[in-house]
Amino acid sequence: MVNQGDFFGGSRQNQLRPELHLESPVCELHLRFYVSSRQEFALQATGIKEIIELNPDRITPIPNTSPLLLGTLNLRGRLVWVTDLGQFLGETTPLNTDCSEISVIAIQDQDTIVGLAVEQLNGMHWLDIQCLLPVTNIPDNMSPFLRGEWILDTETAKNGQKKYLKLLDQIAILRSARWAG
Repeated sequence: MVNQGDFFGGSRQNQLRPELHLESPVCELHLRFYVSSRQEFALQATGIKEIIELNPDRITPIPNTSPLLLGTLNLRGRLVWVTDLGQFLGETTPLNTDCSEISVIAIQDQDTIVGLAVEQLNGMHWLDIQCLLPVTNIPDNMSPFLRGEWILDTETAKNGQKKYLKLLDQIAILRSARWAG
């Protein structure tokens, strides 16, 4: 259809106009969200299997497991471990599970699926990977799970400081030795 003369208004000359040519986007689609401490993070959309908002009663607690794990949930017949992402990253503020719904981001690598429970979703956004900066001022236990950060120029925190959006590495999270603990 693109090669047909009438696609761009009928003339062959219109097909060669540079403003009509589509370029590949520089940005990639990411899910933005907050953990309990109100830090904002992003995950690349290609690694997300599903986003689920569910009643906390659907997460079954498992006794004698890591305190990082909230429990398991049944995702279309498949058992998925769910963790409080903030605590997994070393935050001290636990996720509020006394609410009507919890947001869980199911991430997948090959046959492994893990649910990351977060405080609040902030939507899907196109973010420019070329503007990603090395992460600064983070705890050592969080650094293995971060790919970089963006400085959000248009947003500032209440104290006037710049806000940062940290990009998580979902493969590092899925393959972490913390799951064994």
